[in-house]
Amino acid sequence: MEKSFNYGTGHLTIGTCLDIASGKVKGIIAPAAHANIRASWLEVGKIVEREIPVYGINTGFGPLCNTHIPEKDTCTLQYNLLKSHSVGVGKPIPTEIAKLMLITKVHALAQGYSGISMKTIERIIWHIDNDIIPVVPEKGSVGASGDLAPLAHLFLPLIGMGEVEEKGNIIPAAEMLKKYRLEPIVLGPKEGLALINGTQFILSFAVKAVKRLHQVLQTADIIGAMSLEGLMGSARPFDPRLHNIRPFKGTRFVAHRLFILLEHSEILNSHVDCDRVQDPYSLRCIPQVHGASRNAWLHLKELTEIELNSVTDNPIIFNADDTISGGNFHGQPLALPLDYATVAAAEIGNIADRRCYLMSEGRYGLPKLLTPDAGLNSGLMIPQYTTAALVTENKTLCFPASADSVPTSLGQEDHVSMGSISGRKLHQVLDNIEYIQAIELLYAVQAMDFRRPLKSTPVLEACHNYVREHVPFINDDRIFADDIKQLHKIICEGSLLKIVNTIAEKNDIKLDNDDEFRIY
Repeated sequence: MEKSFNYGTGHLTIGTCLDIASGKVKGIIAPAAHANIRASWLEVGKIVEREIPVYGINTGFGPLCNTHIPEKDTCTLQYNLLKSHSVGVGKPIPTEIAKLMLITKVHALAQGYSGISMKTIERIIWHIDNDIIPVVPEKGSVGASGDLAPLAHLFLPLIGMGEVEEKGNIIPAAEMLKKYRLEPIVLGPKEGLALINGTQFILSFAVKAVKRLHQVLQTADIIGAMSLEGLMGSARPFDPRLHNIRPFKGTRFVAHRLFILLEHSEILNSHVDCDRVQDPYSLRCIPQVHGASRNAWLHLKELTEIELNSVTDNPIIFNADDTISGGNFHGQPLALPLDYATVAAAEIGNIADRRCYLMSEGRYGLPKLLTPDAGLNSGLMIPQYTTAALVTENKTLCFPASADSVPTSLGQEDHVSMGSISGRKLHQVLDNIEYIQAIELLYAVQAMDFRRPLKSTPVLEACHNYVREHVPFINDDRIFADDIKQLHKIICEGSLLKIVNTIAEKNDIKLDNDDEFRIY
């Protein structure tokens, strides 16, 4: 039986949201939500009929909020709103993000505070179910008064305008409607405003970022453990007793993962009595650094899930005589944690770069630049240049967009969040980190090979062997960009994580001891 989710009445999690987008779960409108939607729609009708002044229903927008709109023009007002606010520029956002925008918008509207019609919501769901996704430019939102420009583009196809993507092809919305014998939606009072007022652009980037950053963090622990083995580092700093006396959630979680990943390793046990007093920070402090980023991820996850189940448009319709023009559209509650998560993500790249450098120095019994014949061969000298470039680029992306505000709407909107930029920047940082991790993986497996015949644990050996199936041992110089590309694919597909989970399950190894750090 197909799994389903009840828009408007169910509790939407990040995992469920992603599953709806991927087609694993079908979003539906249950009778209770249907009743709420209809009740709110009827209240808007009363507002128009009684000429009760309510923002965006029978008034102008922004600085024109005191301009009265006659009843006969209230529907035209909504069409004009969609057209005039479609001012986005730049490349289209990823199709998955646009689809998440549709899903999150439906869930917010279906709670019954937005005064939108059932037929409009049904058409949006039709786009989701048929994977016909509007084209949305990436730039133009200031993240307050809602993500106005992106949402306007998102819903132009409802009225036969704009463009959609269908099976990889971009076509005019008017052509799409004709193809499927559909008529443009006739917008009623408040509908245009309900569609474009909200945080769904910021929110959808946050939803996807929670998943991507989670994979980056899980992968970082695995590769960090492999690097530690290659450098013959100590697992003593991961002793749970150490972290129980400084009990940050993320730190304890990472320390547990590393302790279990390295337990009973031949490489580790071979040097327990060596005279090395302590390791460099990039090894010894993995729990503290990776763990701090885990805490930031946990905060982002928590706030994203609150926003997923919130109503973020304006005004809010309780009934015809009780409407509130508030600020639920303001993106600051997500802008700040997105900026925080961007810094947290960048630090995962910073410490990984340091481990790459450490493995290339020729210390702890490793050959310089991890090559048997340094001099004739440059070995793994230059890949670390790439990690250095990427971590520096990430640093430039860490300036918090939410620290800035440029007044808009003739000063009516005099503080804005810029959270849309925060969301986009986080994904740029994650793009770079996935390449950094590919390069660290290249170094780590090469370093582990110089410890043969000693072996690591079953989990880390399985990861090593999988990499060696795709990237051979480096004897002589070659085009390392090809290796990096192959490893980048492994990182992005989550192949290492699948291997780790399979081996851990087979050997009854519990790597993750806190369900709070899961998405599903």
